[in-house]
Order: sequence, then structure tokens, then C-alpha cells
Amino acid sequence: MPMPEKEIVSVKVWGDLACFTRPELKVERMSYPIMTPSAARGVLDAILFKKKTDAGGKLIPAFHWHIRRITALRPWWLNGSAPDRPQFISIRRNEIQGKIAPRTVGGWIKDPATAEPYLVDSAGRDSAGGQNRTQRNTMALRDVAYLIEASVDVGPFDANDPPIKYREMFLRRLEKGQCFQRPYLGCREFACHFAPPDGSEQPLPWTESLGLILYDLKFNGEGNNMPGFFMAAVKNGMLHCDTAAPAPDGESPVKVLGWEELA
Repeated sequence: MPMPEKEIVSVKVWGDLACFTRPELKVERMSYPIMTPSAARGVLDAILFKKKTDAGGKLIPAFHWHIRRITALRPWWLNGSAPDRPQFISIRRNEIQGKIAPRTVGGWIKDPATAEPYLVDSAGRDSAGGQNRTQRNTMALRDVAYLIEASVDVGPFDANDPPIKYREMFLRRLEKGQCFQRPYLGCREFACHFAPPDGSEQPLPWTESLGLILYDLKFNGEGNNMPGFFMAAVKNGMLHCDTAAPAPDGESPVKVLGWEELA
């Protein structure tokens, strides 16, 4: 049964850079051409996320965000010079190859004489200064804006914990610009702005089949994260990713591949 439009919340997000990394490329980041449902959920969680105690006394999420649609918008700040499809930008940087373990730092605090410098500079890889440095390339998106449409899923209906409670909380926080942490577009370094849609948003005139892209991660009973993928297609800028209801144009609900054993 289709979700009533009045129960769907909408939020507009935008930023200078975004990177929704393809999981099959691990060394150098390559972004999908559009925001993934998991990234959209992360944006909404940054604005509103609540926990509650279950019957066993364990803290669990009070609700889950069900992403319905993601629409790529024209970047209005480009003053009419925006292209008709997403634009990529290549960023090559020096990055560190590892991190110092907290236990090691704790040992240095107790005995400062044992501290060793973690050298990262532009020296050659064979020298002491360059051993912790490597060059990596990021293929990111630039000048992006999206309209995220989602609904609140609380699982089995509870009269004392209705979805409208969280929906109204979210709308109040959205109107005030409040968030628990700054939302970001794929990578934490690509922070984004967010606001309620004002009706002036224009979708990109972009239609393309994107093939399999990441939908989200689920945890099985053993605590392992299980990735799910779906066949994605953008139509006039809109990505239909609703697993429970058809799209406005009648397109069937999407099927997530890889979660069958968790159903």
C-alpha cells in the first residue's frame, strides 16, 4: 500500500563536494554519480536519531529511516550555468597509511622517553619520513544538491510510540537547523548544508540506468554487516529506492539483493 504523502518528510541538502564511495574500489575512492540510500539515511540520522530500551533492557534504535526517493537537483548557486548531469572532480592528496593505537599513546604518556615520532612528509617512500605517506586519488562529485524523501519506520505499531512523534520532532529540528552532528555527503570531510524544501527546487534533466549500487548495510544475528544492493535507475533526476511502495510513476518497489537470508 503506498505511503500517504503527508507521512513523508522531505529535506534539501547541498554542498560543494560529495563522495559516495563504490565499495568495490578500496584503494582509491570513486563516487557513485548520485547519493546512495545509506548516505541519505546518514544525513537524516545526523539530524534526528533516538534510542529506546527494549523488553530485555537493551538499547535499540527507536525508529529507522525508510528512504523513499532521492532527487538530484540543479545547483541554484551556479546562476544558471549548472550542467544537466552530475560533474566529477579528481582530487589527489598525500594520506597517511595507518594510525597510532590508543594503547601505544597511553604507553607514551606513562613513559615519555619511549615516544617515537610518526613521520609523514613529502620524502621518498624509502626514507624514514615517507614510510607512513601514500598518494591516493579521490574521484568526487562537485556542486551537488539533493532532495531526500523518507518516512519513519518504528516496526510493529505501538500506540505509545507512533511514527508521527518522530516525524514532528524531525520537522521541528529541520526548521530550526538543529542536528546532533554535522551531516555530510558520503565522507565526513564533505560537510553539507540542509534545510526544508521551499518549492523552488529543480530536478536535473538526467535519465540513466546506473546498474547495481549500494542500498545500505544490515547487521545479522552475529553482528556482521551485510551489504545490500539494488538495480538503480535515475529518471528525470529522481532515484526510486522505496522497498515498500511503488514510485509516483507506478514503478515497482525496489528489491534489495543480498538481504534474502536476513528476511
